[in-house]
Amino acid sequence: MVITVILFAGQHFSRTGKSALAAVFKPADEGPAMGTPAPDFNLKVLPVGTTRPDPANIQLSALKGKAVIVNFWATWCGPCKIEMPWLVDLQKKYGPQGLQIVGVAMDDSGEKTIAEFAQKMGVNYPVAVGSEKIAEAWGGLDGLPYNFFIDRNGKVVASMKGLDSESVIIANIEKALGEGHDHSASTATR
Repeated sequence: MVITVILFAGQHFSRTGKSALAAVFKPADEGPAMGTPAPDFNLKVLPVGTTRPDPANIQLSALKGKAVIVNFWATWCGPCKIEMPWLVDLQKKYGPQGLQIVGVAMDDSGEKTIAEFAQKMGVNYPVAVGSEKIAEAWGGLDGLPYNFFIDRNGKVVASMKGLDSESVIIANIEKALGEGHDHSASTATR
């Protein structure tokens, strides 16, 4: 039975980039609690294509007043590659209503590789490089993609680990846009 658990954990966590034994002996946190302030960060924004970020850093707390998706991803993550075009389209659609997506790359492939990958994927939102410290602040990130939906007051209103349907992402965007604002919105979460 123990071997079965280790094999199952190994199969699952080989996809997440974490050690099976570490997963067995150290359960992952689930991230910030709903309704609590999102952990702040100040990260360097990478140039994507010919654009140069202005400002060169992005601080999450400076986005207060906007609904934010913090999207943790990696260049090697297959589900991330499926989700990214949705996020590009959703930034176009909901950006004028106050949405800001922030991509945080969680791999060691280097800034140039990450920026080139983001350009190839047509990313139209800021992309930064995360770290183990950032991952820990957000609950350990035991899989990718991992999205946190933050309302206009800077509070986490939903999270989504792994790939789900675009409609679930939209429902969470609408919830984030509606929280801390005068109009009501959908409250669906995963």
